[in-house]
Amino acid sequence: MTFMRVRAVARKETIHILRDPRSLGMGIAIPMLLLLLFGYALSLDVDNVPLLVWDQCKSAESRELVSRFAGSEYFTLHGSTDNYRTIEHALDEGEVLMALVIPPDFSSSLEAGRSVAVQALIEGSDANTAEITRGYAQAVIGIFNLHVIQNRAELQGKHGMVGLDAVIDLRARVWYNDNLESRNYIIPGLIAVIMMVIAALLTSLTVAREWETGTMEQLLSTPLKGSELILGKLLPYFGIGLLDMVLAVLMGQFLFEVPLRGSLVLLFAIAAIFLIGALLLGMLISIVAKSQLVASQVAIVLTFLPAFLLSGFMYDIANMPKPVQVLTHLVPARYFVTLLKGIYLKGVGLEILALPALLLTLFAIVMVVLARVKFKKKLF
Repeated sequence: MTFMRVRAVARKETIHILRDPRSLGMGIAIPMLLLLLFGYALSLDVDNVPLLVWDQCKSAESRELVSRFAGSEYFTLHGSTDNYRTIEHALDEGEVLMALVIPPDFSSSLEAGRSVAVQALIEGSDANTAEITRGYAQAVIGIFNLHVIQNRAELQGKHGMVGLDAVIDLRARVWYNDNLESRNYIIPGLIAVIMMVIAALLTSLTVAREWETGTMEQLLSTPLKGSELILGKLLPYFGIGLLDMVLAVLMGQFLFEVPLRGSLVLLFAIAAIFLIGALLLGMLISIVAKSQLVASQVAIVLTFLPAFLLSGFMYDIANMPKPVQVLTHLVPARYFVTLLKGIYLKGVGLEILALPALLLTLFAIVMVVLARVKFKKKLF
């Protein structure tokens, strides 16, 4: 391999990129635009759930329960009603996401020490939102229950009765994402998905473009080796990919305020390995397809869908069916997402992330070998 030949090919590809605004737009502007759109639009947080209340008891205890819902940061009191027909209409129209129905014997049951059922009707067309809303409601009810138990224990103690001497005080602490903000784990995963798609798309057009424009015959007639051509075409896009990574990290840090607890050097080292594999995957597609249209379509199918659905970015891999879990091991974005989340949120290093880093490196090596094997200096 001759450095001068590699540099000449890299210079040629760089000039082509600079002369083609679409390539620059695809390489720099589109990743940033996608990060902005997905970063702001894609959120799993459920805040200010509109709540409708039917208080059939109208006692001090029932009003206290309602006030606990209204005073939490998760619920917003939309109004009150006195019948199920209004509740059904409000849920159907999407005016509220949850309705709370307090029975008439709520206060008397509490005073008698009996359990009492409170009904929560949740709009469940969106299963994820409904599940989160139910969790919020259970948390508010749990705090209210604890308050009732403590009051009952104090009352029994004043009358010399043997009651609840101790109450379990559960204080949960969430590690790595204290406020449970979805953007803190969405943004690192989103970076992986965007980098995977853009990297493969960028290089999926390189070799195919040479075939379509008729310049490949000229390249084949030169002393240029296949490895030199691949490396020369790879270098400019590798630089664009690193620039995208820098911009993405800066946006995550200062725009979305996602904490970066791990090593910045390790982050870019892992990103460089991933970029090599993703860029060579696109180039492999370009070598095989020999058509820009076909290559771009194949690149989308092989990168975006697996990276979005099977990388653990949006859906927990452990909850997938076993055959699908096995299939996810073939998706390189899975390992990159794991590495990014470990570096961003947990601040861990290779002592914990050695296996996914090794598998990501193996993916890059396999892509190098396949691209070199598939590219042959022949017209047919």
